[in-house]
Amino acid sequence: MSELVTGEAVALELRPAKLPSRALAVMLDLAVALIAYLVVTTGVVIATASLDEAAQTALSIAMFVLLLVGGPIAVETLSHGRSLGKLACGLRVVRDDGGPIRFRHALVRGLIGVIEILMTLGVVAVIASLVSARGRRLGDVFAGTLVVRERIPVSRTGFVPPPPPWLAGRFAGLDLSAVPDGLWLAIRQYLTRMQQLDPQVAWSMAERLATDLAGRTGAPAPHDVPPAAYLAAVLQERQAREARRAFGNGAAVAAPPRPAPAAYGGGVAAPVGVPYVPPAGVPSVPPAGAGHSPVAPDVVRQPAPPVPQDEPPATGFAPPA
Repeated sequence: MSELVTGEAVALELRPAKLPSRALAVMLDLAVALIAYLVVTTGVVIATASLDEAAQTALSIAMFVLLLVGGPIAVETLSHGRSLGKLACGLRVVRDDGGPIRFRHALVRGLIGVIEILMTLGVVAVIASLVSARGRRLGDVFAGTLVVRERIPVSRTGFVPPPPPWLAGRFAGLDLSAVPDGLWLAIRQYLTRMQQLDPQVAWSMAERLATDLAGRTGAPAPHDVPPAAYLAAVLQERQAREARRAFGNGAAVAAPPRPAPAAYGGGVAAPVGVPYVPPAGVPSVPPAGAGHSPVAPDVVRQPAPPVPQDEPPATGFAPPA
């Protein structure tokens, strides 16, 4: 899978096309182009039978350039990277940043393709694709393009579980400017696949990623928050900041109606006279030594309603014991 990450922290899950599918698409495109070339050339030769041999040779060369070189360039430009062969194989040509190609990209790919595909029977293109990490031929390298797969099997691995509600707003003051895009991508991929990992392996990976993230932010990871929940909460905080930056302050994430108690990440005690219902599995009384003033004695603590056993938790994270 391609590791392209935009400035808005959106991971482009583009899968580079493999060599067999690309070769099949090229053969289909060449077959269509050759059939069109033979049909058009035959018609032109019959229509210009009265011309001399030099004129017929010039027309044949013009038809070759127009159909075998200009045809693929025009098709890729008008279809934004989807020729007939690529459409049949579920492929598309995109720019390195994931955007649609333009005429100059198709022109460079087409002109270099004449040398590495037509003149060398595809030997140069095959060698370049095998050497490249993302399977790009020379035309893709010089044009700044990439052939990707469009038809991807639908799976549930792309779902990033949201953090627990009791962590909302806790990491709003972190400095995330020093966190590289590669670490954000690693965190996102871990969160989408942590349910498929062994529990011990998932926990160790979460601790390692949380340590790296805390080192980049300059603030230690909280000890009362599970590493996976910490990663999910910080990732959601970054996405919220990017949304506010792109769409204005109106896109700010709404805060929960009641702040969580200080020992569980809220940082503010529950107001007097308003009962607080803790999340399922969280003790109703914060542990001693939390560093905050105790809640007024007239606050009535009500137990949380039982969670049905047949309904899994909405976040996938368990609150701290």
